[in-house]
Order: sequence, then structure tokens, then C-alpha cells
Amino acid sequence: MQKHNFYLVITSKYWKFKKRRGGDLSEYRKLEITDWYDQHSKSILSFILLMVKDYQQAEDLTHDTFVKAYLYHNSFKQHSSERTWLFSIAHNLTVDFLRKRKPSRFFKEVFLLQKDNNSLPEEMIRIKEESFELYKALGEIKDTYRKVIVLRKIKGFSIEDTAKILSWSESKVKSTLFRAIPALKKQLIKEGYLDEKTI
Repeated sequence: MQKHNFYLVITSKYWKFKKRRGGDLSEYRKLEITDWYDQHSKSILSFILLMVKDYQQAEDLTHDTFVKAYLYHNSFKQHSSERTWLFSIAHNLTVDFLRKRKPSRFFKEVFLLQKDNNSLPEEMIRIKEESFELYKALGEIKDTYRKVIVLRKIKGFSIEDTAKILSWSESKVKSTLFRAIPALKKQLIKEGYLDEKTI
């Protein structure tokens, strides 16, 4: 979504929220969130896409992430970076969505394996081109393993920030990552793609 279009979405959803909760429109806050959207939306979209495997839904959840950040901007205490806070919102919204959907298995089909004659969005093409083997294997391991690998190894979050995003303790992040890497290696071997540089 283009910047000016997202600005309109923020404004529209704010007034609906304002009718329920009250409060004054903050032009600074709106501009700040729009700036955050420009900086972080693509990274958040790719993170959500790994979990929901549906581009349109991932795009909707990405937009919802920034709308929620705008509506609850006052709760951002700056104990972490805005990037960490936004990823935390994105993670919680996506988990809620997946719980409501209640699939028998979130990643029953291999990530991006099905052929589609329609043109793929730029973000999906980039993910496939960068390391298809890695994302294919990620789609087959446990959800907790997948999330901690994506946040720590792909998105580059620290242990502390990863813990904040997932609402885990730092020790859980460390122990889960310790088990996740061998699990991913095992899956890469199974798929015939073992390459230490990929991890």
C-alpha cells in the first residue's frame, strides 16, 4: 500500500476508534506511524507471510499492525525500539488470526511449493530467490522453531528483542534456538539441501 493510501486508512480507522474511546487526533503521531510503515512494512510483511502463507492475508495483517500501533501509540514506552514493538504487535495479531482459523496444521503444504500462474508480489519473488531451500525447510519444522530462527537468524533481532516480540523469557529463546538449528539442518538434509552457509 502506498504511503498516502495508508495515511487515509490510519485516519479513517482512527475516527472509528475515537468514537468508542475518545481522544484528540495527533498529527505528529500519524506522521510518525506512517514513517514507521515506510521503514518496516516490507520486513513485517515477509515475517507474517512465513506464518500465514497467504499474501493477501499477510498484507491485511501488516496494515492492521500499523493501525493498532497508531491507536495504541501511547502504550509504546520506548523500552525497546519501534521495530521490536511493531514486530511484537504483528506476531500477536498473526497468532490470534491463526488461532481463529484453527487449521489442522498451519504449514501442511510446503511454503510456496504450489505452482501459480499468476504473477507473484515482489516480496514473495524476493523470498524465493534469496533462499528457496531455507524457506521450504522452515515450512516443515515446528512453529516455535520457525519463528525463533526467522527473528534471530533472518531478521537479526537480539535475544532480548526476540524475547519481547514472542513474549518469552530470554532463556527460552536461547534453548529453543539451540534445538531449532539442528531441526532445520535435519530438514535440509531430508530435502537434500544441506548447506551450512544457508543457516
